[in-house]
Amino acid sequence: MGTTKDQILARIEEQGVQFINLQFTDIVGIIKNVTIPVSQIHAALDHGVWFDGSSIEGFARIAESDMYLVLDLDTYALIPWESTGDYATARFICDVYTPDGQPFAGDPRGALKRIMAEAESMGYIYNTGPELEFFLFKPGPNGELRPHPHDAAGYFDVSTDYATHIRRQMVSALQGFGIKVEASHHEVAIGQHEIDFEYGNALTTADNAVTFRTVLKAVAQINGLHATFMPKPIAGVNGSGMHVHQSFASVETGKNLFYDGEGDRGLSGLALNFIAGLLEHAPGMAAILAPLVNSYKRLVPGYEAPVYISWGRTNRSALVRVPRISAGRSTQATRVELRCPDPSANPYLAFTVMLAAGLDGIKRGLKPPTAAEEDLYHVDPVARGLKTLPGSLGEALEALKQDPLIQAALGEHIYERYVEAKQQEWSEYCLYVSQWELDRYLPIY
Repeated sequence: MGTTKDQILARIEEQGVQFINLQFTDIVGIIKNVTIPVSQIHAALDHGVWFDGSSIEGFARIAESDMYLVLDLDTYALIPWESTGDYATARFICDVYTPDGQPFAGDPRGALKRIMAEAESMGYIYNTGPELEFFLFKPGPNGELRPHPHDAAGYFDVSTDYATHIRRQMVSALQGFGIKVEASHHEVAIGQHEIDFEYGNALTTADNAVTFRTVLKAVAQINGLHATFMPKPIAGVNGSGMHVHQSFASVETGKNLFYDGEGDRGLSGLALNFIAGLLEHAPGMAAILAPLVNSYKRLVPGYEAPVYISWGRTNRSALVRVPRISAGRSTQATRVELRCPDPSANPYLAFTVMLAAGLDGIKRGLKPPTAAEEDLYHVDPVARGLKTLPGSLGEALEALKQDPLIQAALGEHIYERYVEAKQQEWSEYCLYVSQWELDRYLPIY
């Protein structure tokens, strides 16, 4: 049983809430928010809240603008840094509906719910665990944003990690939203960090990933810093990824369906089919999983980011990795990890296309190629028969246009609006004259 209206009203009164933030995302994953006073909560719970969808990226045209938000009661949370006083504020994550009472085809959260319902009809519960990396930068003297790291630490460092107390504030705030944090640490690059939260149902973890980005930016700002999920803000160091761990549980028993102690690398045939689907559709998914021009400056050899479409157990240069599991936990924890997504992706759409690709592998009985356990950055990809991910956002968009399965998973509305927005982004980049070009060519030519 989910949270009830009476339970929500009781919590609002007990916590002294005065305002309610209603949140959803546009197609590229940017959080949108409308705030209502607590006096409107009864009407919001009973009838939803209307808004103009024509003003939201990738939503409706002017002629079809009216939409309304339906509050997901299970996502209620008091905002930790706005929890007391005359402005105490809580939030709900919402689903978007059309005036005729139907789920809006352009709602990314709705797209994920649709494909998860398909998986459930086949007997599968889709679980995910995204790992979002981020950088903390110091603003300039006049508050301007710049890629100036907050510290000089490296992976798991302590003495030079100046953000330990900030990450603890972030963890505390995340837990205030009901997000169960498992670990936090400094990452490889200077100024780079990671906070991991609990693995679980894909809709919940997508909600948590969206909340995660908002919370971390807010806590960083409180500390005079800027948190960024830009994939590659600094050249020559590791970029930020959003590695996504995935598995199926049985609808009937809850058993992990990816585990088979006698199978290849402890994986069931179902898991191998799923991996094959991920590999099959990796090019078509790339524009969703790595959605920025900047994303493809992370997906280059040498920085633990995948380039080749491959899989293996210990190989961090592979696109799909099978993590090692502690003794005694294999039956519960066996999973596969996709390493090309980055934290600028819309988590709802990222999980949607990954699940669709995996289900296609299962339906068609696809088999993955021979696993690659060597460092792929030091092999001849042609001799090894390795295909590569798209090398730019432009190439990724062309691959998406050639993959009808991924298009269908997104739905016609999201697919068309997404490609339109990203094609414009790519075109603007291609026309832009960068500082590198000026430095390189102006003195010579």
